[in-house]
Amino acid sequence: MFFFEKKNQKTFALWCGLTRVVADIYAAAALLAAGELVAFGTETVYGLGGDATNGAAVAGIFEAKGRPHFNPLICHFPDARAAWEHVIPSALAERLAAVFWPGPLTLVLPRRAGSPIHLLAGAGLDTLAVRVPATASARALLTAVGRPIAAPSANRSGAVSPTTAAHVLADLKGRIAAILDTGPCGVGLESSVLDLSGEQPFLLRPGGVPVEAIEAVIGPVGRGLTPAQAEASRGLRSPGLLVSHYAPALPVRLEAAAAAADEALLAFGPVVPQAALVWNLSRSGDLAEAASRLFAGLRFLDAEGGRLGLRGIAVMAVPAEGLGAAIGDRLARAAAPRR
Repeated sequence: MFFFEKKNQKTFALWCGLTRVVADIYAAAALLAAGELVAFGTETVYGLGGDATNGAAVAGIFEAKGRPHFNPLICHFPDARAAWEHVIPSALAERLAAVFWPGPLTLVLPRRAGSPIHLLAGAGLDTLAVRVPATASARALLTAVGRPIAAPSANRSGAVSPTTAAHVLADLKGRIAAILDTGPCGVGLESSVLDLSGEQPFLLRPGGVPVEAIEAVIGPVGRGLTPAQAEASRGLRSPGLLVSHYAPALPVRLEAAAAAADEALLAFGPVVPQAALVWNLSRSGDLAEAASRLFAGLRFLDAEGGRLGLRGIAVMAVPAEGLGAAIGDRLARAAAPRR
């Protein structure tokens, strides 16, 4: 399904079979090549794509999201070879790419001299954040465009990340040219971001690839950068490091054993305390299921809780191992004081 959405244009959708999906990918690619913004699904979340070599398109991404210009963007490629044309891969980067690409892992590497990627996409830094998405549709789109695509999450800056085309439309209606609807995102959580530009690999953002899996390939990885420490540096090397991020409109209360009568509950596990409104991330305690349902749950509780006049969202504890670390990171940012 291919939604077009732009100011002064009527929104419409075409139901597509396999052949039309391919045609829609080329239509989306043509828009991107012309400097327009197109949201598209990946295995993680929907990305808001723009030609990374086009300064006006990159600036348009920031404008559409209301995003601070010092926060760099992830550049997406159809394969590792295409990514290496713009960054200098270390031996560790090549080993990780062989195992996790295509997939939800972003690598921060030194920018290659002569790369046409606009400086604004990398926030003026000497590094770039690059990844190869796992879905065939996303890679087909990137191949069709034939140039790097900068694509942060397709939502207003600081809001809950989108995992369906409907989420994108709710946030960015009238702000972008099109949405390539490829269905719900399978992982439903942003990519892990690993900085390989220094002497020691450092995990800047937990995400779709657990740090334990990364360490099984390359050995120990530095970690423990708090949101406050990340934001203390104006030269952020990764997206998604602002303290108040992924934030619904309703206040979020963490480590809740139950919800008050005037709170919604984001639950995890088989026992769900009584609450006015409940979204269970995973009744069976499956962290992969919980990750895939996290952002949809926050959006649902925020919208429905607001409609019901509830005062906030209580969040049950989620184990910190594996994908639980990434889930906890997103929830901590959702609960952080608003700027």
